[in-house]
Amino acid sequence: MQVLRIGFLTTFALLCTQCGAGQLHNGRYNDSEASYRVGRLGPSWQRIDVDDDNDLAWHNPRAGAVIQVNASCSRDLDIPLVALTNHLLMGFTERHIRSQQLIALDSREALLTRLDASLDGQPRELALVVLKKNGCVFDFSLIARPSARSGDLFSSFKTFVSGFSV
Repeated sequence: MQVLRIGFLTTFALLCTQCGAGQLHNGRYNDSEASYRVGRLGPSWQRIDVDDDNDLAWHNPRAGAVIQVNASCSRDLDIPLVALTNHLLMGFTERHIRSQQLIALDSREALLTRLDASLDGQPRELALVVLKKNGCVFDFSLIARPSARSGDLFSSFKTFVSGFSV
């Protein structure tokens, strides 16, 4: 595998070597906390096993990008979508929000945020979606190095997120 010098993405891919407790079968993820369906990603996305802090993740080595999804279920998580989004940005600096809008996702209101930020001094493009449903918070992330392919990456991310259902 080609060595990628892209900071976070390489570290993330290398550290995600333990398989979480959940199972993905025919686009449906199940674990002891949540069950949900996600959209499909194309063949350029390679599934990577993640530790117990995330449910699912895929890496696109050519684009230097990661897409991940995670569910956290607790009635104590009745927190505004903006605050939940900000929680996902911990560790990122030089944040510049390009757009932030409410979208419909699985018959609920979700917050889609697109931004540029830095992680350890390395520029990144991010797309984040946060949704609250059935006592759970679902967060989706696309993290990529800046590139001319960002439109293609975001299109893959939108397809992945739009396939979501509980």
